[in-house]
Amino acid sequence: MDKKFKIIFMGTPDFAVPALEALHQNGYDVALVITQPDRPKGRGRKLLPPPVKETAVKLGYDIIQPETMKGDEIAGHIRELRPDLFVVVAFGHILPRRLLDLPRIGPINIHASLLPKYRGSAPIQRAVINGEKESGVTTMFMDEGMDTGDILLSEKTEITADDTSASLHDRLAILGANLLIKTLKGFEAGNIVPVPQNHDQATGAPLLNKKDGHIDWKKPAKMLDPFIRGMTPWPGAFTFHGDKRLKIFKAVPVPLDTDDPPGTVIRSFPDELRVATGKDALSVLEIQGASGKRLSIRDFLRGYDIPPGTVLC
Repeated sequence: MDKKFKIIFMGTPDFAVPALEALHQNGYDVALVITQPDRPKGRGRKLLPPPVKETAVKLGYDIIQPETMKGDEIAGHIRELRPDLFVVVAFGHILPRRLLDLPRIGPINIHASLLPKYRGSAPIQRAVINGEKESGVTTMFMDEGMDTGDILLSEKTEITADDTSASLHDRLAILGANLLIKTLKGFEAGNIVPVPQNHDQATGAPLLNKKDGHIDWKKPAKMLDPFIRGMTPWPGAFTFHGDKRLKIFKAVPVPLDTDDPPGTVIRSFPDELRVATGKDALSVLEIQGASGKRLSIRDFLRGYDIPPGTVLC
């Protein structure tokens, strides 16, 4: 296959890997892969490469891992390559204007939402948490704003009642890779028309941190269900039984009319854990103790007693 476009690819985590693989499979000239430096991970704090680096090594691409994109050296290196396009996917570095101006056609980003909704670092989690019925991916030209550039193409997908952030993440990664190739072919055919975003319709998706996973039992059960799914696998939805932290992976709303305060464990069958919420109750299906593994609620309760009347907080 003839090479099409000279591309510099910038990305770091698992989400970016399908896009890099799609470029390779479709014969595009990836002149350079730029990714984050190796970082210490796990209990042993062993230095490990990011997923994009691992893939780029397998595919035989040149790789650089700068700590910053602001230096003269990186700009000079990119300028010498004379790229047609940047393809940027969950890179983790902000690109200054002088870099954004370097590619002949422009810098393209794949964003995991239907822009202008959910601009920011956590669009997948926020869409699930907020109970959205659909999500998607968008290709856009990058500017100096946070996901504010002109839209090129977009593709939708349904958010199902079983979706977690993990399952939606994996689906959107593949969808984004396919949309990238469709976008590049559109440029080849000359039929891509960038469309400015309607900034009045924009919503944000700020980065999550660990404390954001704390369950507020005062919220109705129908809101806590997508909250738990959106927090899975990270940062994880959690509550406290006394001083013990319990991580909840899966739960379903159940109708309940009770005067018990939110967070109160309701009397039910021995292998169930039902908790009063601001409206109705939440039946916990999968849970993990402070030191243990993820278990079904039946297996968990065999070794851990949470009697009715207990208040989780």
